Amino acid sequence: MQTMTSPSSTADREIVTTRLIDAPRELVFEAWTDPKHVAHWFGPDGFKTTTQTMDVRPGGVWRFTMRGPDGKDWPNVVTYEQVVRPERLVYLHGDETEPDMFHNTVTFDDEDGKTALTMRAVFKTAAARDFVARERGAVEGGQQTISRLERYVRSMGR
Repeated sequence: MQTMTSPSSTADREIVTTRLIDAPRELVFEAWTDPKHVAHWFGPDGFKTTTQTMDVRPGGVWRFTMRGPDGKDWPNVVTYEQVVRPERLVYLHGDETEPDMFHNTVTFDDEDGKTALTMRAVFKTAAARDFVARERGAVEGGQQTISRLERYVRSMGR
């Protein structure tokens, strides 16, 4: 697994996380878009995710709360812009007061029956990206989230 900044005009505003997951992309995509699966893996280590509503289609909204290990609740809102099963999800991610904190593109590429997952979060400014990386542990949190996804899909496929 690798976290990197890509060479682009948005590089200083991005957090990019990649992983090759030993599971078919259809299964990985399902785990990402079905609330009964998301509850088992979404969020960094120690977090529990509760979905209030999830409508995975362009214009649809996913409202969920992540509860941290310290008991603090983090309400989230995702607004889907593009859904291409089982290849890509494009969405705005934030909360009720700032629903567009960052723009996220998640791609699910087939590599000989495995899934090359890329999660690219683009923030409005480099300062916003640096803040969540430094103060919220977003880089490590993204890595932990994808590790949890990988463990979960392994259990789904067996």
